[in-house]
Amino acid sequence: MKLLHFDDYRLGVLKGDAVVDVSAEVKDIPHTGPGDLMNGLIERWGSYKPRLEAAAARGAGVPLSDVRIRPPVPGPRTIDCMAVNYMEDGTRSAPAPINAFHKSPSAIIGHGDTMLLPDVPATIFEGEAEMAVVIGRRCSHVSEAEAMSYVFGYMNFIDGSARGLPPSGNVFFQMKSRDTFAPIGPYLVTADEISDPQKLQIRLWNNGVLMQNFNTDDMGHRIAKCIAWLSSIHTLLPGDIVATGTNHRGLNPFMDGDTIELETEGLGRLRFGIRDDLKRGWARKTRDQMHEEASEKTAGAYPDVTRQLTGKYAK
Repeated sequence: MKLLHFDDYRLGVLKGDAVVDVSAEVKDIPHTGPGDLMNGLIERWGSYKPRLEAAAARGAGVPLSDVRIRPPVPGPRTIDCMAVNYMEDGTRSAPAPINAFHKSPSAIIGHGDTMLLPDVPATIFEGEAEMAVVIGRRCSHVSEAEAMSYVFGYMNFIDGSARGLPPSGNVFFQMKSRDTFAPIGPYLVTADEISDPQKLQIRLWNNGVLMQNFNTDDMGHRIAKCIAWLSSIHTLLPGDIVATGTNHRGLNPFMDGDTIELETEGLGRLRFGIRDDLKRGWARKTRDQMHEEASEKTAGAYPDVTRQLTGKYAK
């Protein structure tokens, strides 16, 4: 099933190219807003799934193009992002040590929204194409063997980054958790619709140009291992998001006026815009292109970013 929020955060089920309003079926779930409503639905999915299926079957729906799509999971308690979790198309000789960081849930935006680039001296602004896992039930100290049974579903996820901010060593919080730096959607796909989440193609376009193109089979640490490791550190709850990482080779600068599209196989296409009131500019190159131009190269590492060319903070 494909679940989404639309217009004033009404709950919908996608049926073909139409969205069926199923809000009436979940109004008895205790909630104060759309975030805990979705979390509550996920937690009670066994009871509500037949009701939503029946409502979707009998409802005609309205064209998806006629509604405003909202973030499908607007209120996770936490977002865990896996760091350096791809083999970079086989250019790494071994996986990086398993690692992750938190991203603020307040960074979430949805399909058709705008990522805002702040007035800070970042060396570059990027967005990492990722597939995110949404947790289905309370998850603490689970084994790899049982970890996938805790997955409720999957969705597209962008990990926005403002890189290179001073001071040195004060990195992930101010780089990753800025408002609008976590676009998700356009909808949430339940796990039963994805036969193998470790074999999905992920593509990102910037202004129609394909920049990132990789498969989830290139993960250094598979989804089950990520969930098991994260749950050994803190409890994951229904509706929590685990972003599974990216292949860095295609990362490219996000600039004012850009239209970004992300499509993970089976999860729809997420589209959003970029706004930078400072109108800063970078060369339109990927990390891989910069890496190839570098005089010294490190196999499996793609730290090379193009320098800022125009606007405030350019050097």
